[in-house]
Parts: sequence; C-alpha cells; structure tokens
Amino acid sequence: MTLDDKFIRAYGFDEIALVPGDSTLDPSLVDISTTVAGIKLRIPIIGSAMDSVVSPRTAGVLGKFGSMGVLNLEGVQTRYDNPDEILEQIAGVAKQDYVALMQKVYQQNPVRDDLVVKRIQEIKETGAPVVVSSTPQNAFHFGEIACKAGVDAFLIQSTVVSTSHRSPEGLTPLDLEAFCKKMTVPVMVGNSATYKVTLELIKTGVDAVFVGIGPGAACTTRGVLGVGVPMATSVVDAVKARNEYFEETGKYVSIIADGGIVNSGDICKALACGADAVMIGSPIARSVEAPGRGFHWGMATPNAVLPRGARIQVGTVANLEEILVGPSDSDDGSKNFYGAIQTCMATVGAANLAEMHQVQLMIAPSLLTEGKIYQKAQSLGMYK
Repeated sequence: MTLDDKFIRAYGFDEIALVPGDSTLDPSLVDISTTVAGIKLRIPIIGSAMDSVVSPRTAGVLGKFGSMGVLNLEGVQTRYDNPDEILEQIAGVAKQDYVALMQKVYQQNPVRDDLVVKRIQEIKETGAPVVVSSTPQNAFHFGEIACKAGVDAFLIQSTVVSTSHRSPEGLTPLDLEAFCKKMTVPVMVGNSATYKVTLELIKTGVDAVFVGIGPGAACTTRGVLGVGVPMATSVVDAVKARNEYFEETGKYVSIIADGGIVNSGDICKALACGADAVMIGSPIARSVEAPGRGFHWGMATPNAVLPRGARIQVGTVANLEEILVGPSDSDDGSKNFYGAIQTCMATVGAANLAEMHQVQLMIAPSLLTEGKIYQKAQSLGMYK
C-alpha cells in the first residue's frame, strides 16, 4: 500500500476561498433565508445544543431575529430547577478544577421529565421555533415527551452517528428509521463527516443531517481520539450524498455545517460548500444573553470515563441582535452575520442559497495570511 492509497487530502475552511462572481448584484436583492425541517429561517444560523450557548431565553432571542436555537435536553437546564446557579459555578471554577466540577454537575442530578416539559414551554412562550436534542440512547424517551409538549423538530445528536452500529449483547442500538416513522415532528440527526454515512442517514427518513466531527472551538475529540475530517471536505461530501438522493427520490434533505465556524467568513464558506445552514456555538456564546457568561464548553466534557471538551473563555462582545443583524462596530467578522452573508452572496453573484451552492470554490492555503503581516503582528482585524 502506498501513501496515495492510504491518505486522502481534505480541506478545512481556512484553506478555501470563494471566487468573485462574473456578475454581481446589490445586497438588497439577496435572499439568505432557508428552510430546515420545515422551519423557515430568515438567517441560516442555528444555535448549538450546548449549555453555554442555548437556554430557553437564548432560543427566544435567536428566534426573534430569524434564527433558531436547539436546547440540549440532557444538560443543566433539565437537571436543575435553577440552572443559573450551576452556570455561575461553571463560569467561576478554576481551570484545574473544571473537569471534576463538570462531571459532578452532570452526574449527581438526573434529567427530570417535568423540567423537559417546562423548558419546552418556556421556549414556546417566546414564539420562537422549538427544537430540542438528545443523545441516541435516550431518543425514544425524550422524543415522545417532546412531541407531546409540542416541539417543532427533534435532533438526535452524538459525536458520531451511523446506521451500522454494533452494541454489546443486551443493548439494542437506535433504529433511526423506526424512530423517524414514530415521531410526529421532523427528525434531524448528527453528526456525520463522510459521504457514505450521510447517504445512509438520509435514507432513514430524516429531514436534516448535521455534519462535522471535532472542529468546535471547545471540542477536544480530535486531540483525544485523533478522529475528524476537515469541515470543507466534510460538507462537500455530505452535499454530494444529499444531491444524489434528491435526484433519485425528489426529497430534499438539509445539510447543516456544525463546527469550526468562528466568524462570518466561515459561515459564507460553509454555505458555498453546499450547506443549507450552519450550527454555531462560540460566536453565540460571546453574546450578552448566552448562558455561559463569557465561557464556552464542550458537551462531552462531563464524560465519566474519557472527557472530550475544554471550557474556553470567549468573552462577551455584544448582544445577540448585534451579532446576528448588526450594526457592527467590529472589523473581524464577529457581528452582523446577516449583513456579511448578504454582502458575500452579492459579491459572488448569488441571489439565494440555491445559487450560493453553485459558487466557484478555490483551494487557497494563503487566504488568511497573504498581505496580512501587520494585522497578525499587531493582533488586529482578522487576528484579534
């Protein structure tokens, strides 16, 4: 076996660029809206199902400005009557004591069904889309509760999900196809990173597949397990599976780029790779309304055996309105995502997301360094 046989070249968002269009249009003529699992979004952005990102309050604000958030049904919101007390502890603990505290917080109190219903109702009262998530092993239990409580969609999410999973004797893996048939609301699933797995997931009847393994700002899966595929390649491969399935069946399944997205430029690249929306964590964790209080952490950190996630300090830069729709007083792509997406699409000549999916991409390893020596040296602009 040669190196060429063993290794596949893959690309992350930092290594690609969008080629300007042969024709351009005024940003006011661009429609950046999308539809995911039957939910129309004015902005193709979904808040990550992470305790530092989405609370019922945050979900409400995201919905107000045309986005949506996914509430993690196995986090602190559904384990504690007053999750703010726990979130304060997490934000205030010393770095060396963080993992031990997280393991204690997530293990000493079980998820309560009554709190699951209560948090869903709190989001419903805001008028925002109500989308919740659980791990595969708890999907049937929480899926039934969520449907009765009136959610709009349900996300099954784990580090890696596949339709071919071997379990120890006595344990039955989730039958995703049966689950989709039983649910009375659209089902989304994640995460995948390859063409084959994405195609198999799509065939089960899901309405969206989330793509990305290990690129999140707080995730340490790639370091702990050595597992992952750079995001640009992951999204393009998943989109190929989606497009083939659509041509064969006429059913369109959304692809969501999940992870590795730091600023508005990354969002634009993900959409140009073919994603219908992006799921972001750290950019929202930097908002005034975020439950993490200036911190952001991976949801695999509390694992009792092999924690995989850091608590990173992201700071607080603005409220969610400024981050999502502006106006922006920053030059680093951390605010006014709506305006940035709209302007990008106008520059490449795409009037809507369908046209954005056809934009020319270029391998460009020097994209973030070419001519930027002063910004880098002075920690300005793209290097803040």
